[in-house]
Amino acid sequence: MKKHKIKLKNSNEKVILDEQGYEYLTTDPKMVKLDILNNLRLHSTGCAVYQKTQKKRGGKGKVVTLYLHKVLAEKFLKGQKTRVKKLVGAKNGNKLDCRIDNLVYRSRATASRLRKTHNRWGFTGVYKEGKRFRAVISDRGRSYHLGMFDTPEEAALAYNKKSKELFGDEGKINYISRARMKEIKEMIKNRPPRVETRGRKRKHKI
Repeated sequence: MKKHKIKLKNSNEKVILDEQGYEYLTTDPKMVKLDILNNLRLHSTGCAVYQKTQKKRGGKGKVVTLYLHKVLAEKFLKGQKTRVKKLVGAKNGNKLDCRIDNLVYRSRATASRLRKTHNRWGFTGVYKEGKRFRAVISDRGRSYHLGMFDTPEEAALAYNKKSKELFGDEGKINYISRARMKEIKEMIKNRPPRVETRGRKRKHKI
C-alpha cells in the first residue's frame, strides 16, 4: 500500500500516512479549510499536532489543538472505542506512523505500561552494565532477564520480542528507526563470533 510522508513544520521528522488517511485529510472540507497537512508540528509528546489560535470577541484567543492520530482514529476506528479502551496509541511504538492499521484504542492501564521511557538510552527495559546492555522485562511481579547485548538497540529488540510474547498487541514496543535497524543488521553481519569462556581453562600436558 502506498505511503505518504509529510514533513513537520518544526522538525525534520515526517508523519507517515496511508492512502485512506491522506485522502481524508486532503478532501474533507474541514481538514482542507484547516490546511492541516501543511501545518503539522512535532509535539513534546512525540505526536504530530495541529495548533492554531482562534481569535474571539474582545481580543481573547483560544488555542485549538488537534492530535493527528486521534483525528484519524475518531474517523476510521470509531467502532473500536469503548468506555475502557479510549486512548489512541501506535502499535509499533512510532507515534508519527499514523497509518490506520497502526492505530489502536487502548485502556489507560495499557497506555501507562506503554508510556515513554526516560532513561538515557531511550528504550524501555534496557540498562547498561559495564560495556554491554542488559534487556529486562517484568510481568505480574516476575522479572525476565533477556540477555546481554553489545548495543542498546539489540537489547531493545530482545525486549520487543518478549513484550509481544507476554502482552500481544498491548505490549510496549521500543521504536527503532529503519536507518538504525539497517546499521544494526550490518553490524551484526560483520561482527566476529563471540568466544564465551566458562570457568578455568584446562592445562594441557605437553
